[in-house]
Amino acid sequence: MRIVMIAENDPAGVGSLLRNALHRHTDHVCRLVTTQTRYTHAWEKDLHVPDLDAAGREELTAVLESADILHFHMLADEHMPLGEVTAAPFLSGKAIVHHHHGHHVFRANPEMFQKKYRDLGRRNLLVSTPDLLKKLPGARWQPNLVPEHLPAYKPAPRRPDGKVRLAHSPTRKDLKNTDDLLAVCRDLAPALPMLELELIDDVPHVECLARKQACDLAFDHMQGYYGMASLEALSQGLPTIAGLDDWNIATIRGYFSCDALPWVVARDREALAAAVRRLVLDPHERAALGAASRRFMETVWTEARLTADLVRFYENLA
Repeated sequence: MRIVMIAENDPAGVGSLLRNALHRHTDHVCRLVTTQTRYTHAWEKDLHVPDLDAAGREELTAVLESADILHFHMLADEHMPLGEVTAAPFLSGKAIVHHHHGHHVFRANPEMFQKKYRDLGRRNLLVSTPDLLKKLPGARWQPNLVPEHLPAYKPAPRRPDGKVRLAHSPTRKDLKNTDDLLAVCRDLAPALPMLELELIDDVPHVECLARKQACDLAFDHMQGYYGMASLEALSQGLPTIAGLDDWNIATIRGYFSCDALPWVVARDREALAAAVRRLVLDPHERAALGAASRRFMETVWTEARLTADLVRFYENLA
């Protein structure tokens, strides 16, 4: 299959991760078309429209024309400008996929997108986290993946300096309960002088992974679901705190046919403080949870399995 993913900006690097996974595990060809650069995360680029010269623009047109599947991420659709062209003239004979990742416009008005896809007869719909299934009925959850076998995603030795480092890497602090975490760390500081917050903000993704890899535990957020920060930390063998709600927990268990999940669940500031205190004070629990987290990503939430799931979805497109 010839798959073309199209997005304004690569959402948390998911487009690049999926493209690389498809090339690693299958014979399918995937191209990624992007039009914007946001933040300083330096995700991999493929056909990045602002960088294309005349030959690149010709290649983009040829890629759109020869595609079997047009896979639109976030708010992108066939009318989004890709330089001087759009995907609209190339729809004939192609399967169309819309893949949502929790963009604030989609979260604020999911009914607009439901109506749009209903009116267009678009039924090939994906979401990246279980909570979004409620906002896009009829969609399928395609869990995001991380390449757990690559060195940057593996556990690394901790620094034996007596510090216990807590990683937090919010793209948007207002959406990731950063204020709650800062308040918890301030409150715990007198009793836990060994606790050191590693707040990783607005840096290239390779630096983010390296700094997180050197930590002892991680906090994602308490919005009821999980983010890429969770998957990265779990893969690196870090005890990972997140506020998963019952819906997300049940959906994850159902998808992967498993009971035990590796997250440390904290749904409010009080529970977050209790979890941080317990993990900082107990190195044996940190070690056990970290090992369980890494084992989960190696045996359950694997790149190979999730790539195969995506390919099965592609093979059954209407």
